[in-house]
Amino acid sequence: MDDILLKFKELIEKKSYKEFREHCSDINEADMASLLEELEMPELLTFFRILPKDMAADVFAYLPIDIQQEMILKFSLGEAARIIEDLDVDDAADLMDEMPSNVVTRLLNNTDKETRDTINALLKYESDSAGSIMTTEYEALKQNLTVTQAIEKIRKDGIDKETINNCYVLDPQRHLIGTVTLRQILFADPATEIGDIMTDHVISVTTSTDQEEVAREIQKYDFSAMPVVDSENRMVGIVTIDDIIDILQQEATEDIEKMAAISPSDMPYLKTGVFETWKKRIPWLLLLMISATFTGLIIQSYEDSLKVIPILTAFIPMIMDTGGNAGSQASVSIIRALSLNELEFRDIGRTIWKEIRVAVLIGATLACANFVKLLLIDRVETTVAFVVCFTLVATVFVAKFVGCTLPLLAKKLGFDPAVMASPFITTIVDALSLVVYFMIASSMLDFSAAAAEAAAMVH
Repeated sequence: MDDILLKFKELIEKKSYKEFREHCSDINEADMASLLEELEMPELLTFFRILPKDMAADVFAYLPIDIQQEMILKFSLGEAARIIEDLDVDDAADLMDEMPSNVVTRLLNNTDKETRDTINALLKYESDSAGSIMTTEYEALKQNLTVTQAIEKIRKDGIDKETINNCYVLDPQRHLIGTVTLRQILFADPATEIGDIMTDHVISVTTSTDQEEVAREIQKYDFSAMPVVDSENRMVGIVTIDDIIDILQQEATEDIEKMAAISPSDMPYLKTGVFETWKKRIPWLLLLMISATFTGLIIQSYEDSLKVIPILTAFIPMIMDTGGNAGSQASVSIIRALSLNELEFRDIGRTIWKEIRVAVLIGATLACANFVKLLLIDRVETTVAFVVCFTLVATVFVAKFVGCTLPLLAKKLGFDPAVMASPFITTIVDALSLVVYFMIASSMLDFSAAAAEAAAMVH
């Protein structure tokens, strides 16, 4: 790609624009966008303005949103309006949604009425809803059209549609009454009416459906496009698979950032400033730091136990880490299951019962391995070994319980389950594991002391 970019630069320096455009026709629009990303803005604008007109809008659509915004602001109003008119309306609406309102107003005032009205309609829908990500460029047919007439209609206006693989059958009031694929049309008898070959069991979403739910529906039914209807079942648009891929990536990134205790960001890592990154990370770190002071208070409250057997202090990190890791394993599994719609709150009983059995097996395995290590390598007293190993079993049990229940409770209360992930779970489990550790240690110390006293009285 670097060689191609170098060649393009040479052609532009020589003002060989015709040859430049000829070379452009051999490159995919997405690859061309990747090349332009490597350029500084003045050079990028020069390249873009020389691109073939039928290629420019497609290349622009593949550029990152922040570069699109900067380019639009650098263009004249006429240039910007032409780009917006050539873009798919859903891509144009996404761009407008990210820009200052005064800029949007100026740009839309310079576009044609149809484009302006369509973009304004899309911008009115709630963010992250099906209405906000749909396109209105779909192929609509009437059920009384013959196959021959339908093919003629598709040939006439299909070039401007997002996709023609799926066509939507509407009644005179634009109610969605059926769907028909291009394959069905092509293989049907030319005299057959569309109403006779259409599928009248229509699966659709409404404009208010959350974009994650749209993605799940498309994945469930293996659609390449999902029809979107209003509250009265009137067809208003479609959501296509390319938009769904972007949504899945966006939602996955958002969940990962929340699970790492970072406020979600739409900007790429290298394009996010240091101060902006600080703002995204510091709130959770402050909260977790303050909440972690509880572990210090717990240790202080059991200072007497630690004075009696100082060796207990050496195993605190191991117990806390084991608990935190066990809780994180459970929480991540549950959060992922929730995001895939595999779990609901009503499954909490089955989930807890499963994690309890897993905790018993994991706790017993860790305790047995650790008991051998404590006696043979660390050479501690049997009483201390029992305290540490019994604490491990109890800690894993508590961690698994907390890790599986908190995400389910968060979902039930309307919060994002991803928030209840590793850092948050670890902080809670750290505190609980210390309480369990010192309670078990105190009980065993009291028992040992009582046994020693009883033995002394016997003698």
